[in-house]
Amino acid sequence: MSEAQGNQTHAGGSTVWQIIGRLVASAVVLAITAFFTPGFTINSFWTLAIAAVVLTVIDYLVIKFTGLHASPFGKGFVGFALAAIVLYVTQFFVAGYSISWMAAIIGALIYGVVDYFIPGNQSM
Repeated sequence: MSEAQGNQTHAGGSTVWQIIGRLVASAVVLAITAFFTPGFTINSFWTLAIAAVVLTVIDYLVIKFTGLHASPFGKGFVGFALAAIVLYVTQFFVAGYSISWMAAIIGALIYGVVDYFIPGNQSM
């Protein structure tokens, strides 16, 4: 195997670990957010895992098409509003995940604070 092929394989493996790390960090941040937000429920571990994947995909699509990161500390008010919307919209894709509009607003704030302190949840 040439050096270029070895570097390419290592980079591909690194990307997979980045994605896995991002999903784990998202799940931790989401669990903490749901715990501290009244009106926000996640029924099981699997619901949490699926919701973390859905949140990550929605966030990725928002970044891809608008260039805006849905993070309260990432883009000020626009990021805060996007985070609340993403938290709210996720309930339509994940069974066992329930959140009200007010909880989404409070949750966006908590999500932003927790996300700020959890390492490894940077954009890809």
